[in-house]
Formats: sequence, structure tokens, C-alpha cells
Amino acid sequence: MARAAERHCVTTVYGFSVSGNCHKVRLLLEQLGQAYRWVEVNSAAGGTQTAEFLARNPNGKVPVLELDDGRVLPESNAILCWLADGTPFLPEDRWQRAQALRWMFFEQYSHEPYIAVARFICGWTPADSPRRADLPRLRERGHQALSVMERHLATDPWFTGPQYGVADIALFAYTAVAHHGGIALETYPAIRDWLARVAATPKFVPLPEPDAAAAALIARSN
Repeated sequence: MARAAERHCVTTVYGFSVSGNCHKVRLLLEQLGQAYRWVEVNSAAGGTQTAEFLARNPNGKVPVLELDDGRVLPESNAILCWLADGTPFLPEDRWQRAQALRWMFFEQYSHEPYIAVARFICGWTPADSPRRADLPRLRERGHQALSVMERHLATDPWFTGPQYGVADIALFAYTAVAHHGGIALETYPAIRDWLARVAATPKFVPLPEPDAAAAALIARSN
């Protein structure tokens, strides 16, 4: 009953729209049909380092979910699990739930640090940034993560269990835009088919395109 009441709270999300981590939260909220308020915070321009934002999340990162009773929850995958609890997006079966969490931990440890970071460097750092020297290593590790996903998808249609859910949302966000970081998906047919299945789910919303400046940097980087 308390969980049902929480679903009727007005949820505020502080996020950067072109961030995959933030888009995960938006996508699940849209697919749940849950009302929310979006507050745009440009983390690439220092928006997460203001005193006001750091009071909500001392770690200085988006997304952050805030309930109208003042409770605050950062970290994209923690937010996904909280929002999905008690819905078909998070399995009730303990083993299936553990498998979903396994892939969400994989996403944050073995996938996002390479695929997302390569994308950020290509689109949101200057063309002469010394961080660009890291791109070959990041791309190599990104391909390693994609290879693990490809093997899984050879026998299973989803990462959350027998149906689409939070682990798929978590992995979709940056996989869908891996090419922005110079990580092509041509050699991963199972991943491409899975991306199409995710995009065909009800109430799906795509990740917004980068602005013109970021798009130009991405084009020059690849």
C-alpha cells in the first residue's frame, strides 16, 4: 500500500537529457506511465557542481531522483530498481532478479566506463584534449563488453530475464549510441536485433541527439 502511494508522488528527476544514464530513468518513467517533472542540469557545463546541486548529491552527478517528500536517490541503476519494484520491469523471482542485477552491475563496471566515456570524450571535450589519448583503450574495452553481450543474446532475447525490463534499459542507453564514441556495431548482429526489439517496446522514447557543437566534435572524432 505504501508503494502504491509512492507511485502517486510527484517525482522530480534532475538530469542531462543527452546522458545515457539519465535517459534510462526517463525511459522507464515513460514506459511506466508515471508522472514526473524533469529539471535539466547540464553536467558538461558544470551544472552538477553548484552548491544547490551538491546539496542534493554530494557526488556531483546526474541523474538524481527527488520525491515530493524530500527524499533523494542518486545513481541511475538504483533509481531504475526503485521505480521498477513491484512492476513487470523487475522480476519477482529471486533468481531472475539476481540475473537482472548481474547485468546492471556489468553495465556499470564493464560497459559504461568504456562505451559511455569514449562517447563523452568524443563529443564533450575539446579536439585537442589529452583525454583523447585514452580512446584506443576505451574502444578496445568497449568491444570486449559488447562481445559478452553478443554471446548472451545468441541464446536469450533479453537481459532482465524472459522479458524486457530494467537490465535491458540499463544496457540499451549507451549501447545504442556506442558509435558516437567510435565503437561500431556492425559486427554484432544479435545486439542490433536486440536494440530493435527495445525500440519496439510500448512507450519507447529515444535518447535525444547531441546538440550541434557536440555532434560536430563526434563527427571529427570518428
